[in-house]
Amino acid sequence: MSLFNRPEKAYVQPYLAGAILGVVLFLAFLLTGNGLGSSGATSRLDAALVDAVAPAHVDNTPYLLKMAGGDKNPLDDWIVPVFFGALLGGFSSGLRNGRLKLTTTKGPNISNRKRWVMSFLGGVVFLYGARLARGCTSGQALSGGATLAAGSWVIMLCIFASAYGLAYFVRKLWL
Repeated sequence: MSLFNRPEKAYVQPYLAGAILGVVLFLAFLLTGNGLGSSGATSRLDAALVDAVAPAHVDNTPYLLKMAGGDKNPLDDWIVPVFFGALLGGFSSGLRNGRLKLTTTKGPNISNRKRWVMSFLGGVVFLYGARLARGCTSGQALSGGATLAAGSWVIMLCIFASAYGLAYFVRKLWL
């Protein structure tokens, strides 16, 4: 049996997974002084790419300047290894548990191509919103929520409310 054709194992019980995530978040605060997050790493990867292609643009853009201006390395930040660790962890978990496969999850009334385009556009809008909110759902809900930051709770309520409201308009694609 190859590594990619393993039988699919059951998911971890949700309460246990939540407890493990809480311990990981606690250890992140304890060991690094930072919580968990992901959108900051994508911004830093973007800054590294722009710095490699057009360094003058970085030096003239205040948002990019604080990450990559002058001799700063945008990848020299705690969140970059967290981002790649999450990718590697997800990949290895999928491989170990028989879920590593290419598939498009969708409803019967949407094509694969439209599903991918909608997913990409949704991801771009969500990442842009995450940067405006100064953190993604993992950074805001987990890290900010764990520290009882009022802004994090407001952002998360807004995220859930807007997702619930948008679901009405896209539900026919899933049903």
